[in-house]
Amino acid sequence: MPSNCPVLLITGAGRGIGAATALLAARRGWDVAVNYARDADAAQGVADQVRAIGQRAITVAADVADEAAVLAMYGRIDAELGPLGGLVNNAGIVDRQARLDEMSIARWQRMWAVNISGSLLCAREAVRRMSTRHGGAGGVIVNLSSAAARLGSPELYVDYAASKGAIDTFTHGLALEVAGEGIRVNAVRPGLIDTDIHAASGDRGRPQSASALIPMKRPGRADEVAAAIVWLLSAEASYTTGAILDVGGGR
Repeated sequence: MPSNCPVLLITGAGRGIGAATALLAARRGWDVAVNYARDADAAQGVADQVRAIGQRAITVAADVADEAAVLAMYGRIDAELGPLGGLVNNAGIVDRQARLDEMSIARWQRMWAVNISGSLLCAREAVRRMSTRHGGAGGVIVNLSSAAARLGSPELYVDYAASKGAIDTFTHGLALEVAGEGIRVNAVRPGLIDTDIHAASGDRGRPQSASALIPMKRPGRADEVAAAIVWLLSAEASYTTGAILDVGGGR
């Protein structure tokens, strides 16, 4: 069904920050493409909630590191929702806590593929659709970085921190590249947020156990990060591009 609402793709939107962003964006008038890699039921649950809010939603399966899958995902969005107005590059992975001298190159290759190449690939396809250079009407890209990019995450996952440092640089460079083509590009850098991603590092309780390191003395919530993302997507941030917004309780 045609809609006058802007269309937003959120990668990794079946849980955590991605899911919270989908729901808040829907409340702000966005139709949403809910991307997921494995958990179709979780993604469908988010899409159902978006529809209950009154916005259109589809679920789109794709490993963002797989170019063919990403192209197919964008093809479905074009056909079923219409012209893209925004992208939230949220999909990302972490691995078990380890020192650098305990890590394998296979671990790094997968992390670079998802966290870096996946973000660039999804942004490339968004630019091809939104840029006035390509006949688009403009749009917004918000990348998900991490406070790890500043802190380095020693003894935890310096590889993940490095991948997010790349996202910071990418955000700055792409913002300059497409600023004259109607596209704003910004990033949000969450700190310790209470989501399921910590289970993948082998320390599900880290947000609580590390709260003493945070000036606000508590971990953040997914909806608090979503609020920053959705602000950057909005017209209220119309003169903001190339910015990296820290949402980390002061850390």
